[in-house]
Amino acid sequence: MIRGGIDRLQRFAPLSRLRGGQRFLILLYHRVIELHSDPWLLAVTPGHFAEHLEILRENARPIGLQQLLQGLLDGNLPDRSVVVTFDDGYADNLHKAKPLLERHDVPATAFLTTGYIGRQREFWWDELDRLLLQPDALPETLRLSLNGNTYRWRLGKAARYSDGTSRRYSRWRAWTKSPDSRYSLYRSLWKLLHPLLDGERHKVLEELRVWAGAELAVRPTHLPLSVEEVVALKEGGLVEVGAHTVTHPALATLPAAAQREEIWQSKARLEEILGSPLNSFSYPHGSLSSETMAMVQEAGFSCACSGSTRLTNRFELPRVSIQDWDGDEFAGRLSGWLTGRRSRL
Repeated sequence: MIRGGIDRLQRFAPLSRLRGGQRFLILLYHRVIELHSDPWLLAVTPGHFAEHLEILRENARPIGLQQLLQGLLDGNLPDRSVVVTFDDGYADNLHKAKPLLERHDVPATAFLTTGYIGRQREFWWDELDRLLLQPDALPETLRLSLNGNTYRWRLGKAARYSDGTSRRYSRWRAWTKSPDSRYSLYRSLWKLLHPLLDGERHKVLEELRVWAGAELAVRPTHLPLSVEEVVALKEGGLVEVGAHTVTHPALATLPAAAQREEIWQSKARLEEILGSPLNSFSYPHGSLSSETMAMVQEAGFSCACSGSTRLTNRFELPRVSIQDWDGDEFAGRLSGWLTGRRSRL
């Protein structure tokens, strides 16, 4: 039965356009909050998010992810259907995003990284931000041994960071030119930490905390969801909860056994918390292979979201990433996506 559904979906080629001419979109958000530092553009302010939802209500047809899937399989999907999704599992999904979703009656799916649920620990990329990009004094030199290699960085004048300097560079993005050695160090360490297994990564972060003279802490603005908050997020039925692995790895880079553990354990943990079956999955970093998709299907998920730009099957549903655009900017981009004009992304 599932195989037949995959075969039908494989006939839909262009992003968000079906054979009957209908267009649909799956939007990818991460956070709804105001942040001082956001190097990966994960946050949308509550004001802008409210504008996005109002525009969706006026110019599109907001539906749930499972409703979208059923429409694709039945060949009966309303035109201009739009699905809202969130990745990672920040507490602001409950406290900031959900009230706005309820106000505008827009359903959503939140994909949660289960290894962080209920832990007093920031996501690793946020912890790196806290240690390096916030106002503070750091040692001028960092020496790090990793995987048989020794790395050395000098911060120079950037070892001392004032509030003014931090504010001046608050709009820096991780893929742009670094304004000084602190930001170069952040980007270098992110690249080194990203492919590591979770245990190895946290050992390096512990070494960095000792070097920086910092304590293990969680900023109120960067809390992951607690167990109780996961339950509250799903209450009311407007927000579907999906799985986003245990430790947020790039799945396709892992051995098969490790991929399977990340997929199955995240599903089992959320089903234990919620007391109900899970249907949806999202690939961290959009990283997947045909083997990964097969494992997601075997785990019992009905669909999975990716970073793909083309619809090929229900386990690689394409999404577009949303940034902190104001209403006018979002409305223009939404119109371009839904009418087939070239996107500015």
